[in-house]
Amino acid sequence: MEVQIKLIGGLFILLAFMHIFFPKYFEWKQDLAALSLINRQMMHVHLFFLALAIFLLGLLCLTSSGALLNTAFGKRISLGLGIFWAARLYAQFFVYSKKLWKGKPFETTVHILFSLFWAYLATIFLLNYFWP
Repeated sequence: MEVQIKLIGGLFILLAFMHIFFPKYFEWKQDLAALSLINRQMMHVHLFFLALAIFLLGLLCLTSSGALLNTAFGKRISLGLGIFWAARLYAQFFVYSKKLWKGKPFETTVHILFSLFWAYLATIFLLNYFWP
């Protein structure tokens, strides 16, 4: 299980750095132009802090996998992370519209890969909490 937690840590750091490309890939400059200044800036600030939180979770998993696995506090953190990523998996299917990916090969591939990733994260963290 320690290898899984450390692997997740590395994947979290990779995911955090992927956020750098989101504004350009999703054409935020054009799409957000119609928003008020505060809403436009909130999108960028929220993206930054989401990426920072994912990066810090990655560091936590890489540097404290033993504590996550072997302490009551670490197990509770794992429970919270398991619930968080299970909720993210739920959003993948029931919040985002199928119109965003259905019938589009690249988007469908990304949808499937990230669905599997969210399921993997939820499973590992919940197993860590419930496994003796």
